[in-house]
Amino acid sequence: MVNPWAGEVGMVIDGQRHVMKLTLGALAELEAGLQEGSLIELVERFETGRYSSRDVLMLIVAGLRGGGWQGAAGDLVRADIAGGPVAAARAAAELLARAFAQPGDGAA
Repeated sequence: MVNPWAGEVGMVIDGQRHVMKLTLGALAELEAGLQEGSLIELVERFETGRYSSRDVLMLIVAGLRGGGWQGAAGDLVRADIAGGPVAAARAAAELLARAFAQPGDGAA
């Protein structure tokens, strides 16, 4: 079960439900993987719709790893994500919104 108040987002990959969460460790991993810019710039790209498929993939991997998944980005190359790329982009944006939401601001 996904708990949006804890920053969790659900995603079905290859028919299996996963819980994603951007923990501090996952955010640090994500930040280290960014080849340009910062987490704030990544948030801005999502807010303005200028994100890339690489941004989506990095967020999904970070969220999965924060949720306990032991895989890597390469494991998702042939994976079937329920809802396809659009659902993946929505989940990535939701992860960011929930990770940086202030209590009571309605982001969850």
